[in-house]
Order: sequence, then structure tokens, then C-alpha cells
Amino acid sequence: MEKGSWIWMDGTFVPWEEANVHVLTHTLHYGLGVFEGIRCYETDEGSAIFRLAEHNRRLFDSAHILGIEVPYSEEQVAEACREAVRRNGFAECYIRPLVFLGDGEMGLASKNRVRVSIAVWPWGAYLGEEGAQKGITVKTASFSRFHSNTLMSKAKSVGNYINSILASHEARTSGFEEALLLDTEGFVAEGGGENIFVIRDGRVKTPGTSSILPGITRSTVLTLLAEMGVEASEERVTRDEVYIADEAFFTGTAAEIAPIRALDNRTIGVGEPGEITRRVQQRYLDVVHGRDAAHREWLAAI
Repeated sequence: MEKGSWIWMDGTFVPWEEANVHVLTHTLHYGLGVFEGIRCYETDEGSAIFRLAEHNRRLFDSAHILGIEVPYSEEQVAEACREAVRRNGFAECYIRPLVFLGDGEMGLASKNRVRVSIAVWPWGAYLGEEGAQKGITVKTASFSRFHSNTLMSKAKSVGNYINSILASHEARTSGFEEALLLDTEGFVAEGGGENIFVIRDGRVKTPGTSSILPGITRSTVLTLLAEMGVEASEERVTRDEVYIADEAFFTGTAAEIAPIRALDNRTIGVGEPGEITRRVQQRYLDVVHGRDAAHREWLAAI
């Protein structure tokens, strides 16, 4: 992993190697914290952060859901994200704001100081460049996506990702590239760190928001599909619907648009990215790189 030079910690920039916390940091033990994954892209007009306002809002929403009061304003955190990119000098990078509880008291009822860090680093396609071009293989996980009455499904929280890690590890050690999690009723929920879209006969479906983290890339793709004249709906999807789909793809800030070529050793369509997947993938890349005149409001200049 290529490192940056500076990390924003609690209002000031410190050298990457000095951005440390105590071993008794509360979030390290109990998982109560929230984070975001944001990408900065190079455009003809300079580097720009994609949908910074929406990611920043979700960070604060996640904290609010978990009862964490962020000691900085949304404007301060947004500007710190910009400055982190500037200071580290990356034309393109991944941005990771993290809100966590520091060290002090132990125990579940701790009221330790809320801390905030922002790190940036270069990160290519999360599921691999070859996967982005040719599609990835996916395995249905034996772990279910947690119920909304068990954990807060709309919070992008630190502890929630144990669910995703277990599912993704299971898939990868079985020879697949990513996991697909079902909800507690057996319907398709999401990938290990992505939302899913399924296409059959030109019609696009994606699971509703009842048991998923509603992704910002997911929202972007729904908007782009509508503008492309492609019908898309949010509704329940069964696993066997994915098996017989003509196309399927994952979406996420890290994964961007990742075609799925097989699920549980069943080939999806012809086993390679289909027409709609390719079209929306290209449109997405054009938008984030500023090559598409539409949605310039989604690009926050550095």
C-alpha cells in the first residue's frame, strides 16, 4: 500500500508514521465508530472529490445514529478532506475519514473523547482491474446480512463490517472474488462492501434499502440509468433471479462498477459484462473524471 505523507488527526496534520493511537482506544476494543470511503479523481480541470457532500453527510448521519457527537462541523471535515488531498499531493486517491472513541475508560458505557482522523492514499480498482473489465466471480455467503433490528443497517459503522469481512473471507478462501449476502429472509441484500444490480430483458432491479447500506454509488447509478432511458426499480431479488440474469454488477466507491460474471459457479448471461453494464460503467467513469458535462455539482474541486 502506497502511503501518504500526512494524516489529519483531531484538527491538525501529523506525519503518517506519527498518526498513532493507544492500545486501549475504545473503538479498537468494542467497534463503536463510523467511517467513510471517498474517491478523488483527476479531471481536465484538476483533481476533484466525487460527491464529497453526500459522503460527509452520511458520515455525520452514521455518527448520529450511533449517538456519537462529532466535535467538528460538516464544513470543517469537508475542508479537511480537501486539504488532506492537497498536502499529500495525489492527483487521484482514496479518502478515509474515521470517527472513533479514544482511550480512557473501558467498558461499554464509556464516554471517552470522540476523535476524528482523515487519511488518503492511492487505491486502484478494489476488485482488480481485470475484474472491472472482464467481471468477477461471486459466492453466496453462509453469513446473512444482519437485520435492521439487530444492528443499525443505515450506519456505516466500524463494527458492522465484521459481517462483511467474514463473508468476503469465506468467498475468497473458496476461490471466489467476492461474497453475496442474503438478508435474514433469504432475499439478496448486498456484496461484502458493495450494492448489487441485476438485469434481465433490459430491466434493472436492485434490492430496496430495508436491509442494506444505501450506497452513494448506488444512488449515482440509479440517476445515470434513468438519464440513459433504462428502466430500474428497487425491489426484492432472489438468489435464483441472479443466476438467470442477463447481467449483474456491483457498485461501490471502492469497487466503482464491477461486473459479475458468475454466482455460485453459475454463469451470468454469457459470462462477460453485458451492454447495459458497459454503458453505465463508462458513463460513471466519464462523470467522475469530469468528461461528462452532467453532474458537475458532484465534483468538489481541490
